[in-house]
Amino acid sequence: MSEVHAPEKSSSSRLLTGLRRGLRRKCPNCGHGFAFSGYLTLRSQCEVCEHPIGEYRCDDAPPYFTILLVGHIVVGGALSMEQSMNPSMALQLSVWLPTTVILCLGFLPFIKGAVLGTQWAMKIKG
Repeated sequence: MSEVHAPEKSSSSRLLTGLRRGLRRKCPNCGHGFAFSGYLTLRSQCEVCEHPIGEYRCDDAPPYFTILLVGHIVVGGALSMEQSMNPSMALQLSVWLPTTVILCLGFLPFIKGAVLGTQWAMKIKG
């Protein structure tokens, strides 16, 4: 008897699936289990499908992309504020330093999930 295999998803469809699941911080393989056991700690495996999540190495890319994104937001906001209001340096620092920290801490886990999903989609481990 010949086995019937399901057609494999296209690479772009697999990438979008991985990104969508990663941004939700879910297992990129099944989309149901949690990929993280803490704020940024990946589980060794999914509790639903037992996919080895811990084998993906997404350590350096998430901070890079987070800083890239937050930098564009903060620099654009600071320049706009400077042009429209001409505030003091103390006001600029009191607004943009906490904003930078909050945005970095808020975006980082979701961007790490997206990197995880991308690595899953491209079958990059270790």
